[in-house]
Amino acid sequence: MSMKNQSASAIVRRGRANRSRPRWLAWQWAASARRDAFIAIGLVISLSIVAASQIALAEAGDERTPASALRLISLNPSLTAIVIRLGAGETLVGVDEYSAELIDEVRGLPQVGGLFDPSLESVLALRPDRVLLVAGIDQQSHGERLERLGLEVEVFENERLDQVLENIERLGTMLDREPAAAERIRAILAMRSAVARAAAGRARPATLAVVDRSPLFLVGGDTFIDEMLETVGAHNLARTLGAGYPRGSIEWVIGKKPELLLDMTPGGEDGRAFWGRWPSLPAVSGDRVLTLDASRISLPGPELDRALRELAVAVHGAAMDDAIGRTLDALSRAPARPEAPRP
Repeated sequence: MSMKNQSASAIVRRGRANRSRPRWLAWQWAASARRDAFIAIGLVISLSIVAASQIALAEAGDERTPASALRLISLNPSLTAIVIRLGAGETLVGVDEYSAELIDEVRGLPQVGGLFDPSLESVLALRPDRVLLVAGIDQQSHGERLERLGLEVEVFENERLDQVLENIERLGTMLDREPAAAERIRAILAMRSAVARAAAGRARPATLAVVDRSPLFLVGGDTFIDEMLETVGAHNLARTLGAGYPRGSIEWVIGKKPELLLDMTPGGEDGRAFWGRWPSLPAVSGDRVLTLDASRISLPGPELDRALRELAVAVHGAAMDDAIGRTLDALSRAPARPEAPRP
């Protein structure tokens, strides 16, 4: 699945638990916001569509739609990516604008608006069986309105790695793609195990992972990216700032003296050029400022095995890739053990 970077714009909003978050990470959260005016218009325009849909549902009875005939709308790129990776792209009849921007396979599908301002009339006009969205104040609010209009809404959480794995499993069941979902989960867990073993005993560099520079947002604790940093053997300095993706300052960064800077700011100036303004930073003087593709690392979707491997190589160098490959090979030849429950 081919993806590209999002816009360089980073608009600060307030998220769940009143934590500020950068806009470009919008695929992960829905922030509390401002948009209610369009709802009334959408409700009026959609009444006839809703009435027709409800009559059709009543005539069809209460039978569940077979997975092969499902009509889904995804309002989050992470969920869209899972549906595509499981081989069920034909079930998607509409997506949000971010999904269309990031994922080539759905670029030609009808777009029903942004993550935080979906057009309810556009959603209803596509007559979906279910609408997929991520938990958060804005999207859940839209979901509740859609439910009141008679649509079935599926809400997912994706802040932690175990939640992402649960989403893969849940969508696999919904789409009748259980084997594909199980294989994806096994691949991610196998990579996590291999990376952790390959990183064991190696130096743990003091690391900052930057999700946006203007304003400065960092990877904090209690996130799947923080969990991946821990797995690959990086000491995440920004955990002390709190959970989620907290705001930071250049002064704070200088004071923490990071040995490694992983810059995932989408677009704009190269990370080395930006951070080179502060040559006293150990990461700068040691030539350890790396610019990473945010869409390959920070999307909480079905490719977290790839993200783990790329992060491990970024932290420990190119030789780490061979070490991971050897460890994966050894694990594949080891006697099978009963699968341990996911954390």
